Amino acid sequence: MKILIDNINMEPGCEDASLELRAAKNYKSNLKLYKILRKSIDARKKGRVIIKYRAVFMADDKDVHRLIKAGCTIYHEPEMLTLEKGVDPGSVLIVGSGPAGLFAALRLMERGIRATILERGKCVAERHQDVALLKKEGLLNTESNVVFGEGGAGTYSDGKLTTRINKGGIEWLFEKLVEYGAPDTILFDAKPHIGTDILSSVVVNIRKELTSFGTVFHFEEKVVDIVSRDEKAIAVRTASGKEIAADHIIVACGNSARDLFESFDKQGVCLEKKGFAVGVRIEHPAEFINKAQHGVQRAKLPAADYLLTYTNKVTRRGTYSFCMCPGGEVVNSSSEQGMLCVNGMSYSKRDLPFSNSAIVVAVRPEDVMSGALGGISFQRDMEKKAFDAGGGKFFSPAMSALTFCTGKSKSMERVSYVTGFREADFSSILPAFVSEELKLSLTSFDRTIKGFVSEGVIIGVETRTSSPVRVVRGDDFQSISLKRLYPAGEGSGYAGGIVSSAVDGLRIADHISGV
Repeated sequence: MKILIDNINMEPGCEDASLELRAAKNYKSNLKLYKILRKSIDARKKGRVIIKYRAVFMADDKDVHRLIKAGCTIYHEPEMLTLEKGVDPGSVLIVGSGPAGLFAALRLMERGIRATILERGKCVAERHQDVALLKKEGLLNTESNVVFGEGGAGTYSDGKLTTRINKGGIEWLFEKLVEYGAPDTILFDAKPHIGTDILSSVVVNIRKELTSFGTVFHFEEKVVDIVSRDEKAIAVRTASGKEIAADHIIVACGNSARDLFESFDKQGVCLEKKGFAVGVRIEHPAEFINKAQHGVQRAKLPAADYLLTYTNKVTRRGTYSFCMCPGGEVVNSSSEQGMLCVNGMSYSKRDLPFSNSAIVVAVRPEDVMSGALGGISFQRDMEKKAFDAGGGKFFSPAMSALTFCTGKSKSMERVSYVTGFREADFSSILPAFVSEELKLSLTSFDRTIKGFVSEGVIIGVETRTSSPVRVVRGDDFQSISLKRLYPAGEGSGYAGGIVSSAVDGLRIADHISGV
């Protein structure tokens, strides 16, 4: 019989396979590991970090009663999701091949529906070349970069799969990711991640599967306009002059597609401002963070992360760490000439010498100028100042966190941002309220992680945490201005990461297919 055992504690360095021996010893029973449900690191006591497991074991029937008395429970397999074919909704066009777009297409495929995907950027292999050119020579391709191209902005990230949403579809999503090449550890890790290197191949595998089914991809096909009639979206117009008709249009363009949102605004598509966050990346030696978080046992543990938050009691404004990348690097995430912003990414092994995280301040709708696109103007102003402060060629401004917070001079040796950096004063780059909140929050974080300020370097700016604009939609997922136009994912203002974006895409696919 299958028995669920919670809170099995293991020492760092033990393999998952030894879990069976520990459980059998703890419960004095012949137990065979069936599957791991959850694995997390408990580092609250730095001198005794433990790995906590929740797992299912096969137990002899004669031991079940005793095991239940000891606190174990009988495990019942979750019901398998049965996908119905759904109805034929007519033609479906998807704008963008990020998580929302790809998983909408994958879900439609499982419903027996072929879609057409338009992607303004390039396929992964060609995109890698353009990103490498930006890193080495500071030459930006505005249509093929860290934010535009196959897989969307998520392709160049840590491949983090943590989410705060609690909606149906997450289990299906994770199983699909594993099916297409992600490690099966994401099914039980408390903080699952894939890594940019593996995620790139996962994205390609999904595309190959979709293509074999009949889904059509068009790369380097930038959508510039929506064609409408009788308050219904009937086609898209592309930069190459094509007009492509469809019965349903899913817009999953990502939050950097500012030109498309500007086009929507001119067309009268209902948009609204929404809150977002901006700030900087802070980088430390990975060994410093590992020691601070995992103590003497750090060599037996994966690269450490952290989650830090601060709320100003006077302004009630929040500042927090975001998209923490252990053993990673800071990368350029610009999409417009003369403007600079950064992001963080890690590979699957998370073994590079630096760890970084965004430290961002909440920006409220009322903080930015009037109009639905006020947040975009706010972001651009910061990015322009950052580009100028870096001196051109997409060199990033950088500054010792100690100098930023206290004014005490401290030199910087090197950072992971390989394009190049130039020392600059972030107080003249950031809006005044952002600068002040960052100084307060960093000082607070230094009390939690000693040396966080003195050992840190800030690189910036970070402006693309989430979309500052929302394409307003109704309960039927359609724009309230144009029927059959489905705003989806992070760019349209309905998600905040790979998982929530993908789930939003599959929910729209289910609605379109009538399931």
